[in-house]
Amino acid sequence: MSHGLTLAVSKGRILVDLLPLLAGMGIEPAEDPETSRSLIIPARGGALQLVIVRAADVPTYVEYGAADLGVVGKDVLLEYPGEGLYEPLDLGIARCRLVVAGPAGGVECAAGRLRIATKYVRTTRRYFAEKGDQVEVIRLYGSMELAPLVGLADRIVDLVDTGNTLRANGLAVLETIAAISARLIVNKAAMKMKNLEVKRMLAAFARAAGQGPQLSSEGGAP
Repeated sequence: MSHGLTLAVSKGRILVDLLPLLAGMGIEPAEDPETSRSLIIPARGGALQLVIVRAADVPTYVEYGAADLGVVGKDVLLEYPGEGLYEPLDLGIARCRLVVAGPAGGVECAAGRLRIATKYVRTTRRYFAEKGDQVEVIRLYGSMELAPLVGLADRIVDLVDTGNTLRANGLAVLETIAAISARLIVNKAAMKMKNLEVKRMLAAFARAAGQGPQLSSEGGAP
């Protein structure tokens, strides 16, 4: 039996929020993706199969055709350098913000360039360059809130949902870089070679998300 289209997605909040959308589309994974050890999970009925990958790898799987479609946070797309995909639909799930945060109370930083700790290196450099600010970016992958507390950095750039972790560590949001939500992305070749199937799937996602797809010829949405 054909598995139809392949959808790349990562475990975590996006997958948790995505499963109800799939259910609303009549798509039911054959196994629970959150608990299964399988990395390829077909849906009952054969319309789709899920490929479980790291969040940062979703655009790569889609651009190079290992998956026809993907669901990934806009924060990942802002960092991704490739252009071999479309971003037709904001699913409106897994909402949060990408922010600049630092010590609460407006603590002044030492003279010289600000040091910014983040895993969003490309986005951070682009954001501060557009403001005309020269900064030193330090790449970190976790416990971002620790960096200002031990003097590693003056600020951090990270995702924020409730802001509770920031407040618990004496930090506050200083600037918002972007509103973040999960986006549906499409392989460019699949859009041509599997046009009917992809358009049907896009329409189903749009109905489930209560939106209408706006397919751009560019890698990023407006």
